[in-house]
Amino acid sequence: MTTLVITETLKDELLKFLKKNRKADLITTYLFFLEKKFNIKPVLFGREKMIYQSQEELIQKLESQGKLWRETEIKIQFGEESVNDQTKKIYICPFTGKVFGDNTHPNPQDAIYDWVSQCPENKERAGGLKVKRFFVSEDPEVIKNYIVKRKAAVTKIVFSSAITGKLFNSKAAVIDDFYKNQLKFLSLIEVPSQNRFQIEEHFLTFIQNQLEESKIAAFVESLNGIDEFASYMDQWLEEDRGEQAQ
Repeated sequence: MTTLVITETLKDELLKFLKKNRKADLITTYLFFLEKKFNIKPVLFGREKMIYQSQEELIQKLESQGKLWRETEIKIQFGEESVNDQTKKIYICPFTGKVFGDNTHPNPQDAIYDWVSQCPENKERAGGLKVKRFFVSEDPEVIKNYIVKRKAAVTKIVFSSAITGKLFNSKAAVIDDFYKNQLKFLSLIEVPSQNRFQIEEHFLTFIQNQLEESKIAAFVESLNGIDEFASYMDQWLEEDRGEQAQ
């Protein structure tokens, strides 16, 4: 029989688990042991209805298949111009300098009325209400003072989620969103007993290999003789006798 070495760290982990789950059977305890020994962190990818051995393995697979993120090019505009070379008339807020042009706003006069009536800097009152005072100019020289050239649009590379279509600034942000919203973390104990989802092929093979009778026997043998596990060993032996008697 292959000798199985249980480190002090694993021994402590097992004892903590068994004290918390006093009725845990042998297979459940063995699966917990495997999870800790091999640092297995199963995840369910709900969209595929598939369970993977780890999120890293799933990410690697999706990235290799181009199913996680896509590189996308977007244009960024730096705001609309309030006044330009074609503007003939402007409406100016005397409190803030906010300006509306006759060719850059569909209703500049209505816009300036709304602006000054809500402007926090407008402290002037008439009958308890803010005055709707503003300036109007058709002087080309005055208008020229308000012309600010808009920065040219810039092109930026961003990343879109191949799953949700949402845009992100980096691949890392796509992956982080994927972790938070697309995955459910499971314990190894939950995986073999469930029947709602498929288990990824390599992960399934790993589980089947580890559940071979000889490996379970090696696990039991490694605990045999350790006093702290004696009561649990007796419990598992009784369960085994009960199953055989049925």
